[in-house]
Amino acid sequence: MKRYIFLIAAMAFVHIAIGQGISDGLRYSQNGVYGTARFQGLSGAFGALGGDFSAMGINPAGSAVFIKSEGSISLAINDRENETNFLNTTTRNADTDVAVNQIGGVFVIQNRNTESIWKKLTIGLNYDQTQNHDNEIFVRGTGSNSIGDFFTSQAQGIPTDLLELHNNETISSLYSFIGATEGVAAQNAFLGYQAFIFDPVDPVNANNSLYNSNIANGSVNQRYNYVSRGYNGKATINVATQITDKYYLGVNLNSHSINYAQSTFLSESNDNAGSTIREVAFENQLLVSGTGFSAQVGGIAKFNGLRIGLSFDTPTWHRISEETTQSLETIRIENEQSIRNIIAPNIVNVYEDYNLRTPGKITASAAYIFGKSALLSVDYSIQDYSSLKFDTIYNTIFNDNIFDSLNQSIENSLKAASSIKIGGEYRIANASIRGGFRYEESPYQNEAIMGDLVGFSLGGGLNFGRYSLDIAYSRAEQDRTESIYGLNSQISNEASFNNVALTFGASF
Repeated sequence: MKRYIFLIAAMAFVHIAIGQGISDGLRYSQNGVYGTARFQGLSGAFGALGGDFSAMGINPAGSAVFIKSEGSISLAINDRENETNFLNTTTRNADTDVAVNQIGGVFVIQNRNTESIWKKLTIGLNYDQTQNHDNEIFVRGTGSNSIGDFFTSQAQGIPTDLLELHNNETISSLYSFIGATEGVAAQNAFLGYQAFIFDPVDPVNANNSLYNSNIANGSVNQRYNYVSRGYNGKATINVATQITDKYYLGVNLNSHSINYAQSTFLSESNDNAGSTIREVAFENQLLVSGTGFSAQVGGIAKFNGLRIGLSFDTPTWHRISEETTQSLETIRIENEQSIRNIIAPNIVNVYEDYNLRTPGKITASAAYIFGKSALLSVDYSIQDYSSLKFDTIYNTIFNDNIFDSLNQSIENSLKAASSIKIGGEYRIANASIRGGFRYEESPYQNEAIMGDLVGFSLGGGLNFGRYSLDIAYSRAEQDRTESIYGLNSQISNEASFNNVALTFGASF
């Protein structure tokens, strides 16, 4: 087969079918409560308050509440703890990291004409980390669903001739050809075939497309390790104004960034009668980078001690790049001897960039200021996750979106989800104490996949006039269930997110 002739043509349009799923879209859609310590201390309930850099990311009118030009930087210790059940075995894992949560400045330009209704103009620049992806999960257990079933199912329907090496072909060259012309599922099938995990039903027929696993039914011992690193970030250019003493209006232009790395490793062993494959080790690496754009508009109105806020976030339009690497190792029994097979193509799969549109959001806020001593604030937001959409770069040209089935699955699986955040602050001289609560609905119609998120926060601060120092602790909990490589055995995970933030601010 003259495969290389076809490979040259195929490389012009590299296959995009890397295997994106709903969880990938949600990973880049959902935001945590990060940012300044004061913002976290009130659990993010800041839409009607303003006067805080991270609050500016909720309602852009909030920067016009600043009286003086200011700047701040926030550092955080992020800790994620997982209690995971897999095959009736419970394990616990934790991951801790230090990050710059926020850095920004706002410039206040006062109108010297006291008779004008336009009181001030503010220009703000701010960066917030909106999501932290650092996570580690390790599970193990004994079950009856083998990884061999995954590889065998990936191969069904693929001609054996495509999976075999021919003259002058290597593991690397054929793996690249299959990826460019057939996609990631066929690459998995190729790895499994070369590692002897399955055999063709009709081995003498080159057009055979049915396969049987070489791992016999019975118990399998499995270990699975998942490690992810990275973050979502948002850089904001803000312009806002104050009209009379009652109204504030603002606009944000946001540049989004995605940095994500994921490593998974599954090992399996068995001593089942009839198995010629006794051990399997499958490793996958994923690197993701992306950029995006969104805009926000918002307003705040003051009525004595009462403040009302309303803001609208447009969808975010992302362009995402992905790279993967894979390797597979097996130990098989042949003539009563153990033979190790290592299939390592040493190929980096670079996929065609794709577009991801994450849903917009509407936030309504209310707060009451009790003189100079206390405040109480509430934010309510809603986001329709079923509008999340994947798209190819060239879909508008060729009218052919390979993500159509995934987008339909998103519409059928996700829903509009609301969140509520409540925060309060009490001041004593130049000191403040804070607390908050937040509740976020699951974006899934089936909440067994991902449950609701519930969290609380505590914090305090000192104001020294030109300088301020704030600290906050927040905690949130959420349950979720997921499968490994489509196997029936599921991972049930109870995750808790802990964050300690410290913010230093200065006016100038």
